[in-house]
Parts: sequence; C-alpha cells; structure tokens
Amino acid sequence: MNNERLNYGDRIIYMEGVVVEVDDCSISVDLKGRLGFFKAPKRMFICDTEPKVGQEFGWNMSFPEQLGPEINEHYVSNIEKERRKKQEMSKRLDNKEV
Repeated sequence: MNNERLNYGDRIIYMEGVVVEVDDCSISVDLKGRLGFFKAPKRMFICDTEPKVGQEFGWNMSFPEQLGPEINEHYVSNIEKERRKKQEMSKRLDNKEV
C-alpha cells in the first residue's frame, strides 16, 4: 500500500448504509445519517447471500485525503472526451426524433 503521500494518520470509523440499487456489476448504498451515497463494484462487497435493495451493510473506513494540488490531466481529458461523446449522442437522438 502506498500511503507515504498521506499527511494525516488513519482515523478508522464504522459506517452503515442501506442498499438502494443492485445491478449486474455494482451496488448502490445510501449512507445512514444523511452522509451521502456511493456506488461500488459488487466484487468489493462481502456477501453471504445475493444482495437486495433494503439490506444493510456495515464497514470500516477512513476519510479521503487530497494528495496534492496537482491535476491529473489524463483523467480530465478522459472526462471531457466522455462528456463530448454523450453530447454528440444526445444530438443524434434529438435529430432522429424530428
């Protein structure tokens, strides 16, 4: 694990959430306490049975820490490409409906 870049020590906290969506490859969870929402691949969940909407999950986590002010231009470029692709697809669909 490469945690030399972290300035603050781990502060492990226990979290809970309720499953709000399950699809072929991911599970979406609303965090209890109005702390937000997250979606993660199914392979990251430990389950004895097939997960279902309404089931509760618990886990230990720490807080995400910003690694620095630098921007990863590779990721920004990919995000922009994906955004443009979605806009083009939307325009094509709009033109077909007319």
